[in-house]
Amino acid sequence: MERAYHLDRPAAVRGDDDVRKRRDRRVPDRYRRDVARFFYGWNVVGAVFLMAFLSFGLGFYGIGVYVAMLQRLHGWSASTLSAPVTVYYVAGALLTASIASLYERFGPRAVVMTGGAAMAAGLAALGVVTRPWQLYPAFLVMSVGWGAMSGAAINIILAPWWERRRGFVVSIGFTGATLGGVVVAPLLLPIVAAFGFRAALAMAALVSLAVLIVVAGVLRRGPHERGLGPDGDAVPAMPRGPSPPRGRRGRGGALRRWRFWSVSIPFALGLTAQVGVLTHLVVLVTPALGTGGAVRAISATTAAALIGRLATGVVVDRLNRRLVASATLLVQMLGLALLGWAPSAVVVYAGCALFGLGVGNLTTLPGLILAVEWPGEQFSALVGLVVGINQFTFAFGPSLVGVLRDWTGTYSLALGACATLQLAAALIVLARAAPRRFT
Repeated sequence: MERAYHLDRPAAVRGDDDVRKRRDRRVPDRYRRDVARFFYGWNVVGAVFLMAFLSFGLGFYGIGVYVAMLQRLHGWSASTLSAPVTVYYVAGALLTASIASLYERFGPRAVVMTGGAAMAAGLAALGVVTRPWQLYPAFLVMSVGWGAMSGAAINIILAPWWERRRGFVVSIGFTGATLGGVVVAPLLLPIVAAFGFRAALAMAALVSLAVLIVVAGVLRRGPHERGLGPDGDAVPAMPRGPSPPRGRRGRGGALRRWRFWSVSIPFALGLTAQVGVLTHLVVLVTPALGTGGAVRAISATTAAALIGRLATGVVVDRLNRRLVASATLLVQMLGLALLGWAPSAVVVYAGCALFGLGVGNLTTLPGLILAVEWPGEQFSALVGLVVGINQFTFAFGPSLVGVLRDWTGTYSLALGACATLQLAAALIVLARAAPRRFT
């Protein structure tokens, strides 16, 4: 019947049918379905964006708000409050260094849900402390959330889903972290003023927990769960599955190779300078700009961070990532030079903008460099280790800047020391410009 029907049709129509059938034979049915289907990896990118928005907004940028409010409420000294904050960052760094194994064993859904619960519990505890010693257990609980959802987690969650566009999507994830500083931390201040410190942190804890539970529900281990490969491609004939024992051996071998340390050391130095300056930035620029000007300077820094991160994300997949890192550090160093010189308000704003251009990229670039220089099965372990080393090191950045400022009475020497750290980092990151061997 089908043959007779076909012969009864006009010749022109039969010709069109033949062309269509030949075309359909060339394109597998599964491929046509995959093209028409929205790639689930974009859902993961959106979930990671929200995770970073809350984890960095409450667990990184919000720390300054908690310290200021606790000091105002209880009259505790800066050193009394800074010590538990240092413990918080060090504990988070230790967890981050081994977080890859937890993600591999339990999956991103369980780890993010646990981290969200820990961060919410720590926030709520901070709102009810009445003695200085109580800060330590509150911050330690909160550090579990920070370690589970900081920069290493962003890289680890997104890595299985993307290869060709990994630089772009990781930049999107870290843009959520930057927006957390723009939105979450400033929003805490009016909420505290309206409802009080305890109620404000309780509300922040509940909202963050609810959102992170939803985020965790979206996350999956990788595209293989949906029968796809990275970037939504078809699964290769012989996929390179992860091999935990090999990864562990590779991690130990990486610690004995300069190629690993040429990534870890420069970003540890650069972030130590960056976090130290950011912690003191308001105090640093207020004498030249006044209180209102200081707020505008912080806004300029944050806006530049967004611009720098997005612009880098668009082009970084087509450039040498070590050169991008070196250029970023040199631009930040120029910004610090302007802040140290600061003959006018215009120069201060320019210094903040140049410094801000690199603020986001220093957390994004380590993982992007590791992704092209090390095998995929080692990536999660190595990025967790690098981020953990970075966090452990930059935990002492605020104290470095503060000690130098108290010793000299000005920030000039501190800014010079931070600029020197960034210059050294810009040179070290170029010391082993390995070729692109993995994609």
